[in-house]
Amino acid sequence: MKHTATVATWCLMVGLSGFWTSILTAASRTQAPQGGVERVYKTVENTDLKLYLYGLDSKRSLPPKPAIVFFFGGGWRGGTPRQFENHCRYFASRGMVAITAEYRVSTRHKVKAVECVRDAKSAVRWIRQHAEELNVAPHKIVAAGGSAGGHLAACTSVIDALDDPSEDITISSKPNALVLFNPAVMLAPEEGILALSPSKLASLETRTGIAPKNLSPYHHVRMATPPTIIFHGQDDTTVPFSTVKAFQSRQVLYGGRSILVPFPGKGHGFFNHGRFNNEPFRQTLKASDAFLKSLGFLEGADTVDRFLAPEAGRAN
Repeated sequence: MKHTATVATWCLMVGLSGFWTSILTAASRTQAPQGGVERVYKTVENTDLKLYLYGLDSKRSLPPKPAIVFFFGGGWRGGTPRQFENHCRYFASRGMVAITAEYRVSTRHKVKAVECVRDAKSAVRWIRQHAEELNVAPHKIVAAGGSAGGHLAACTSVIDALDDPSEDITISSKPNALVLFNPAVMLAPEEGILALSPSKLASLETRTGIAPKNLSPYHHVRMATPPTIIFHGQDDTTVPFSTVKAFQSRQVLYGGRSILVPFPGKGHGFFNHGRFNNEPFRQTLKASDAFLKSLGFLEGADTVDRFLAPEAGRAN
């Protein structure tokens, strides 16, 4: 039997984790990821948006590497690319170019979610456009992210509009695979899954800056999507599990490969490094590694346990 998200649940959902928003917004004002190579991928109204790249290799004689770019969560309001710093360190240690991306958010740049999506598409395009320089395989680019960042990653794969008109749109902004953590993938009503009152829908449109359906990944799945793995807590009251299950089912219906990994008893943001003694972080990292290996993006056994071992430190 389908579960219908109530309006009360939606009030939580559109907040996209107020706890993480407040924590990540404060951190992002003063901190940047440590150890990554900074590159500006876009300048908007005198604001430089940066990528922090791990695993770059100056030896261009090596085969090009797969790349993965992470988008932080924070409800399109705040957040920091530091959220995925440890994910980047791990995947760099596995031979990828791993990237955590900045994008504009409402608290710092006075933008709506539509501009967040535009920035995410610009980031993927920049990586592909500079693939030779970065020694990246342009057909092996993964978009990843959590919560609102998962929403952005999903949008890059299914929304054809919203490319920055100043860019070379002959270069694709679509990734070749997705790794999503409790992503917001349904922003408009869907019978039997998500119920929204007209007032709540209008409120959401104020935050998105566009009709919410135009930014709703679920409603844009009309053909096979890139291979996808999704991690989601079954007790998530911020992004209801039912909405993610519907998105995954729709991907499969249209011929895409999509794996949904449920986490019983877990709520929003369960996967983040440092939570629950790092056990969900370990499990999701191992499953992500196996998924990317199945696509031919990684080789050999995962090294997650070694990465998390105290003696490994942060040298990885």
